Amino acid sequence: MDLISELNTIAGEHGVGRVDMIEDRLVGIKSREIYEAPAALSIIQAHRELETLTLTKDVLRFKSSAEQRYAELTYDGLWFTPLKTALDAFVNETQKTVTGTIQLKLYKGSTTIAGRTAPKALYNKSLATYDPHSTFDEASAAGFIALWGLPARQWAGVNGGAEHSQLGS
Repeated sequence: MDLISELNTIAGEHGVGRVDMIEDRLVGIKSREIYEAPAALSIIQAHRELETLTLTKDVLRFKSSAEQRYAELTYDGLWFTPLKTALDAFVNETQKTVTGTIQLKLYKGSTTIAGRTAPKALYNKSLATYDPHSTFDEASAAGFIALWGLPARQWAGVNGGAEHSQLGS
């Protein structure tokens, strides 16, 4: 049995993958749609989790809007368009490092991430912890914070009055 068929059976038995939604059709009519896609929704959740481990913040943010537009092009039947081709290139580039293992817990209609590993994970526990043995140098943060807050302090000083001009200082 292939992965999708097996996952459809397993996730479906746990009530995962039922979607009841109101959609906007291409012609502007709202319609109620009910879908059942246990494997697809489980795989999408696992894949997104891998992406959070392996893609940068900026790529993840942009990819979110690109995904929405990609879905619209597909739904509207605009598969063979220059924009779809350009988005394909973006997706192909972003997925080069997205690989790993996700453990899912399926229970009463929900899917929860129970574990994750990725050989190209950007997460580094020694940088992300407040442990005394962390490799992150907290002292370097002061200058960054002052510089990062400079535009907000400048705006507050010009527009916000004296009580607001102390932001970040």
